[in-house]
Amino acid sequence: MKAMVLNSYGPDAPFELAEVPDPVATAGHVVVKVAAVSVNTVDTMIRGMGAELPLSPALPAVLGMDFAGKVVAIGEDVTGFAIGDEVYGCAGGLMDLPGSLAEYINADARLIAHKPRTLSMREAAALPLVGITAYEGLTRAGVGEGQTVLVQGGAGGVGHIAIQIARHLGATVSATGRGADQLALIKELGARAVDFTSQNVADYVAEHTGGAGFDMVFDSVGGVNMTNSFAAAKLNGQVASTVAMVEIDLTPVHFKGLTLHVVFMLIPMMHNVGRQTHGGILKTLADMANAGALKPIVDERRFEWTDTGAAFVHLTDGSTLGKVVVEL
Repeated sequence: MKAMVLNSYGPDAPFELAEVPDPVATAGHVVVKVAAVSVNTVDTMIRGMGAELPLSPALPAVLGMDFAGKVVAIGEDVTGFAIGDEVYGCAGGLMDLPGSLAEYINADARLIAHKPRTLSMREAAALPLVGITAYEGLTRAGVGEGQTVLVQGGAGGVGHIAIQIARHLGATVSATGRGADQLALIKELGARAVDFTSQNVADYVAEHTGGAGFDMVFDSVGGVNMTNSFAAAKLNGQVASTVAMVEIDLTPVHFKGLTLHVVFMLIPMMHNVGRQTHGGILKTLADMANAGALKPIVDERRFEWTDTGAAFVHLTDGSTLGKVVVEL
């Protein structure tokens, strides 16, 4: 089969179209003919940092975690899938798991689910990593009916999905962004938009929660922005972060009695622990999408095989609105 292969690592390392062995459906796995692959920030980190990241695959490497496509072969001990089924998932592109930037992928059946029938292949490929991340953070924090939620980075890949899931769970949602396009998208998704370039934390906490603070803050920005999330949360509130690789003073967390959840959704893939949880979440997300409650935003630029490098650049240049997807 054909695949986009990296023979070296680095920010500008070229993707080369090459022939690699066809995958075989091993026990517990299905082979999927890939139709579309989304590019995530972690993919660009692997390409740029290589061996500096413990999750990077050995060279030559086939990257790509998210995908949507059609089942063409089924291994032993697999139930619930049939040849011809349209599926989606996040199942490769790190460590010893071959990625989805290839014609076919041998995917652990526990890491996939039937594709939402209301979404195109392109849209479905955009959903798994960010959808699982958003769902995990919100449900760990027990978000439910009548609560107030702040999504930091509401126009981003994880953020725009978190808005929709939080609203589906019954919360009243606010979200930070900047610029006319981001703020318009946040409003379109049903959240109250916060321009973090012109409003400080105290101001929007007062405006949106009467000064009490948000029941839950979902921080998809992370880093030093976590201090803003701590400030925005109510007493005994919940904060979930997807980017917690930072040294930070937890004194505000102590004096407000906050619960901090760190979401690293790749753990089941990396350590082969609880993989069935991901398949279950993907089924739930598909049900939400089919009910009209969830739809990933895909960046308007379209990329094909030969544009893979450009797709990676586009994700990192700050001009994207929604997920970047490569169509095979």
